Amino acid sequence: MAVCLFGMLTLAGTASADTPVLRVLAWPGYAEPEVIKEFERHTNARVELTTIDTDEALWQKVTNPTGPAFDVFAVNTAELQRYLTSNRIQPIDASHLPNTRLQQPRFRDVAQIAGLVHHTSKGEQVYAIPFTYSAMGLIYDKRQVQAVPTSISALWNPRWRGKVIAYNAGTHNFSLAALAMGLPDPFHIPAERTEAVADHLIKLRRNALAFYTQPDESVHLFLRHKAAILFANYGMQQVHLLRNAGVDVGYVIPREDALAWLDCWAIPRNARNPTLAHAWINHLLGNTASRLLVTRQGLASTVSSSAQSGTDGKLIWLQPAEDATRRERLWGRIHAGDSLNKVMRP
Repeated sequence: MAVCLFGMLTLAGTASADTPVLRVLAWPGYAEPEVIKEFERHTNARVELTTIDTDEALWQKVTNPTGPAFDVFAVNTAELQRYLTSNRIQPIDASHLPNTRLQQPRFRDVAQIAGLVHHTSKGEQVYAIPFTYSAMGLIYDKRQVQAVPTSISALWNPRWRGKVIAYNAGTHNFSLAALAMGLPDPFHIPAERTEAVADHLIKLRRNALAFYTQPDESVHLFLRHKAAILFANYGMQQVHLLRNAGVDVGYVIPREDALAWLDCWAIPRNARNPTLAHAWINHLLGNTASRLLVTRQGLASTVSSSAQSGTDGKLIWLQPAEDATRRERLWGRIHAGDSLNKVMRP
């Protein structure tokens, strides 16, 4: 989920017409040039890497009947479910991925991660392999915030009114507010509690200075307005960017636990080269790719230990919401400044 400019990059030298081609669809920074070149050298294949910057762009490319057929793509666990329900992906043979043994135990045991393993007529089958993740914690300016903000409610604290930067997305924000309110399942808000959650988000809107969508945008807002607290939708990536910009920031997982995204590699049902796709996934779990993911992108790896390794037991992996379309519609009204009555109108 590292966000950057949309584009397509083919990293390969001159190749013969019969050279096998692996078409990869991923977020920027997931496949560094060195990693691609190493893979091409080991497999005598050519990699075509297409980068995307939104979940919707990913969906459109994977499902486009007239576009190129991709062999492997990166997707978070919540989005993965619509590819599964629409029969867009195929099972992965974990026996062809020896590097999974390098993964941290909680990522190696895919059966314990909701949505990755499904029962079929052939038994339990794996449909995605964890690659990178990030917790959505709180970033704070140490010079302004003397006491570590241990609760997500810091975003609503009147003391920081006009000093809070939050994320502009309805699905995530409804889950965030549900967590702050102590609801048992932030992804399935009961109908009778929706209005209360919407009201809580109106209070967040009034307390926040601004809302962002891109990591770079959040850094710009934080610096320009000397913000005190930032809801880090992109986690350590934003910490990395702010520290590189010279800001002395802290990062904390609130006591309510943190929403977290987990991006995995999956293989489309119509992949032309699933054998190479398996080789790619295995390669991306290797030491070089994992190291660069952490040191160059500021992201966490499912293989190597990182600054986020201390969050064991505190991450709530994203799941599909009860009604993402309605959440986005209500949030659009909240963000526009509507009153609660207008927000809740049919």
